[in-house]
Amino acid sequence: MSHVSYDDFAKLDIRVAKIIATEPIEGKSRIIKGRIDLGNDDQRDVIIGGAQYFQPEDIVGKIVIVLANLEPKKMAGVESNAMLLAADVDDKPFWLTVEEDIPLGSPIK
Repeated sequence: MSHVSYDDFAKLDIRVAKIIATEPIEGKSRIIKGRIDLGNDDQRDVIIGGAQYFQPEDIVGKIVIVLANLEPKKMAGVESNAMLLAADVDDKPFWLTVEEDIPLGSPIK
C-alpha cells in the first residue's frame, strides 16, 4: 500500500450529509440517483452504488459521510457531484455515518 502525505489528505473535503431523495435509474440495477443535503443550501445529485441490496426509498433520511470535492462524473445520464463513503464487504456497501446529531456539512478531519 502506498502512503499519502498529510498535505494530500488535507485537500479532501470530507463532510456529513443527509440523503434527502432517491430514484431508480432506468435500465440500471446496481446504481440509483440520489440527492444529498450538505447544509447551508448545498444540495447535490449523486450516484449511489449497491442498489441491488436495498430499495431506493430505504436510504432516504440516512446520515452519511461524503467526499464533497471529488471531480464530477457523469454515469447513466446523471452527473454525480460527491461520493458517499462506505465500507465494502463482498461488493455490498455499508455507509459510513456518525452516531451523534451533528449539523449537516460538518467537516471530517
